[in-house]
Amino acid sequence: MIILSILFFVTAILYSSVGFGGGSTYLALMLIWSIPYYIFPVIALSCNIIVVSGNCFNYIKAGNLNLKLLIPYLIGSIPLAFIGGSLPVEKDLFEIFLFSVLTISGLLLLFKFKSYDDNEENYKQIPIFISILIGGVLGFISGIVGIGGGIFLSPILFLIRAGKPKHIVTTASLFILINSISGIIGQLSKSVVINEVYNYWYLLVAVLIGGQIGNFLNLKIFPTRLLALVTSLLVLFVSVRMGFKLFF
Repeated sequence: MIILSILFFVTAILYSSVGFGGGSTYLALMLIWSIPYYIFPVIALSCNIIVVSGNCFNYIKAGNLNLKLLIPYLIGSIPLAFIGGSLPVEKDLFEIFLFSVLTISGLLLLFKFKSYDDNEENYKQIPIFISILIGGVLGFISGIVGIGGGIFLSPILFLIRAGKPKHIVTTASLFILINSISGIIGQLSKSVVINEVYNYWYLLVAVLIGGQIGNFLNLKIFPTRLLALVTSLLVLFVSVRMGFKLFF
């Protein structure tokens, strides 16, 4: 499992560098490594929480939190992330769903990576109902698959020009953190063998270290636009790799 730990470590670095947790890629890696299917979401959501906690702390400390932007999405997502997480999903359907999530999120991020360094000041006021609806849909998907949903929310917010890049990145990080907590509570309402999760503690350690490094790269070294591009390419690579496993 050394190679898998290294891949989790690298994934955490890249995703945390743009304010994400990496849940979708952790899931795909576990699928490729044939880890027991029923503990996928719990491990992925735990990794999300570990990785984005540091991001959230640093972003809030830097004064980038915009509650007016964040709260409507959480109102929609929190209950539906729990509901989605509590639903049983067949393995074959889960794999196809995850492949779709990876492909769409990778393309969204690839198309909007330049927005991460955008200094445009012209932003739109999104109706609260629309924000709640978007949050609800993303929360439900997040709960089912075992991701935080920020990798969808962030490109969507850039696409509709909902706020400044620093506010969007912070919103996405907190969205991931809170949805992951809600989703994992829903997952634990199912017959998940918690003792089995303990056997993979080293993956949690790997993402803890990688997440701190990625956050440092985001704040101190590389431009966020470059990191977003690299992350999108990683998501698409994993998506293609998973597609070959599923369909060929």
